[in-house]
Amino acid sequence: MLRISTFEVADGPVTLHLDGQVSGKWVGLLQSTCEAHLSKGVRVSLDLKNVSFADRDGIALLRGMRDCGVVIRNASPFVAEQISQKLC
Repeated sequence: MLRISTFEVADGPVTLHLDGQVSGKWVGLLQSTCEAHLSKGVRVSLDLKNVSFADRDGIALLRGMRDCGVVIRNASPFVAEQISQKLC
């Protein structure tokens, strides 16, 4: 399960606080939520403080979001290491 809480600041980035696991069908939910904000030209920040696990697809999404300018904050050392690893 993944809960996404949205916090908006006037003229600032939208912060999405994630609670749970970025895995399975929840990867698509996170992707569509991020894309909805990004398509409006809004900067997005992800707070992963309460993320306990991310599967392969979740890590790929987080890596792609980071590469597109989404700021990732408060990831556990394990998840942060997976996001930062090079694929090749």
